[in-house]
Amino acid sequence: MELLQLQYFQTVARLEHITKAAEELNIAQPSLSKTIARLEKHVGVPLFDRQGRSIRLNPFGKVFLERVERVFSELEEGKREVRDMAGLNRGSITLGASLTSVLPELLGAFLSLYPNVHFRQLLEPTAVMKRMLEDGEMDLCITTAPVEGADMEWAPLRTEQFYVVVPDNHRLVGRDSVSLIELKDETFIGLRSGYWFRSLTDSICERAGFTPNTMLEVDEPDAVVLLLRRRLGIMFAPEMAWKKREHLMPHRLRITDPDCTVTTGLAWSRRHYLSLAAQRFRQFVIEYFGNV
Repeated sequence: MELLQLQYFQTVARLEHITKAAEELNIAQPSLSKTIARLEKHVGVPLFDRQGRSIRLNPFGKVFLERVERVFSELEEGKREVRDMAGLNRGSITLGASLTSVLPELLGAFLSLYPNVHFRQLLEPTAVMKRMLEDGEMDLCITTAPVEGADMEWAPLRTEQFYVVVPDNHRLVGRDSVSLIELKDETFIGLRSGYWFRSLTDSICERAGFTPNTMLEVDEPDAVVLLLRRRLGIMFAPEMAWKKREHLMPHRLRITDPDCTVTTGLAWSRRHYLSLAAQRFRQFVIEYFGNV
């Protein structure tokens, strides 16, 4: 059994189409078909169900595919580890973040010490970031809730209050605090359903006795601020995020009932190798928040 056979099998399994797989692999279709047939002979069972030109992964193929993907994942992990040990790259980190307000200062401070590290920052819904951590597509993730899973680690970094922020013309301007139930008839602006902070605020509102009327949902925190400034609704904001943008949204109110706090933490998977750069950044993040 050769790695090339496994690669071909993986592509055919993903596309479930011999012609498309041959085009993607840039090989002749008869050659690909023969390779798959040899692999099936070596394994001892058919891996696909064939009906005319249709080809579908069968139960044997699905089990085999899981093992094949694990093989390639381990090889990629090994390649990254060896390159890192040998100093063949200058460090690359894929970072997820459910709250982005702290990133400019955090990344700026780290890059002043390690200027050759390359960052790719992502903001995705909770389920997507969890899957990326599990699959090794993301190294670390700054979240506002623990990431659950057998191989997941989550280090709490900071617990802080979060506020409700209102626009200039709002009836609550001038007040210092508000009970959450007073907001039951308000129009809210927030991140799209499925993001960590949105899930947290929705659940707290529901515990207070109402479902928030979120009329405007976006994918970027800065877009929420811009919509607030257009007086299109009210929003929730953690203390640190509010302080970073206080000049843009000065009217914030403390929530007295219930007590509203959010804990920010750092998540990673024990199953996947973290490069030296990612390990260094993980420790830097923990120390950075410890000094905030």
